[in-house]
Amino acid sequence: MSETNATTPCLLTVAPNGARRGYDDHSAIPLTPGELARDARACLTAGAAMMHLHVREPDGRHLLDVGAYREALAAIREAVGDAMVLQVTSEAGGRYRPFAQRRVIAELQPDAVSLAVRELFAEPAEAEASGALCRELAEAGTSIQYIVYSPEELVAFHSLRERGIVPGGPAWLLFVLGRYETPPVADPSRLPAFLERLTVDDRWAVCAFGPTEAECMGLAARHGGHARVGFENNLWRPDGVRAADNAELVSLARRRIEAEGRRLMTPREARAFLGLISRAGERQS
Repeated sequence: MSETNATTPCLLTVAPNGARRGYDDHSAIPLTPGELARDARACLTAGAAMMHLHVREPDGRHLLDVGAYREALAAIREAVGDAMVLQVTSEAGGRYRPFAQRRVIAELQPDAVSLAVRELFAEPAEAEASGALCRELAEAGTSIQYIVYSPEELVAFHSLRERGIVPGGPAWLLFVLGRYETPPVADPSRLPAFLERLTVDDRWAVCAFGPTEAECMGLAARHGGHARVGFENNLWRPDGVRAADNAELVSLARRRIEAEGRRLMTPREARAFLGLISRAGERQS
């Protein structure tokens, strides 16, 4: 079940780089701290209130590293202050095992983090350890977003919560439509299967692969959800032409969302929505 109040603001997130794409895929993809900072400014102006970011090795490979994260976060905050919520990834990216993923996030103690259910909760022992980390993060005030790639994974997440492995109460979820393919494409008709398995109090967003990204964001907005766009999952405008940059994808999503009668969350509203107002104050003190 999903909320359908069109007056509820929509949180628009930009995912500007991801773990896999590089300059060969698009010259405007931001990989360095300075590039991420410039992208943050442009995407904030276009309407994004949150950035989901990955950091990279000097050779461009996906990286989970506390020092690299701190450098990138500092550069982005210098550019936009606390206007954007900064969400880090724990993605394995083909390089990391759950223990290493948990270790980086536990040391970093970020404002916000995304955790893939299939990566960190697939095995019973890993699920227990990952659940313990989630409870610690929640207690510390971190916003946790759980990524699910299928309706079946959403059911599995509900089971984790019912068994007390992950924190109880309303969850913040990301539904992934599509996957990396040639060409990548997401089918908007897959969204209802997620919504049929959604509990009443959970909050959710959608990301989507390929040129149907903006259409999927409009559909999410229509059903009371939230949106994530960007080069991590999509490089194309709806007409199949490559987008100039992440800010263009944010602008396209904004138009779709507003056409559904939803306005975008302001950065301050986004921090309140995610329970992060006190964290911003801690950094400024």
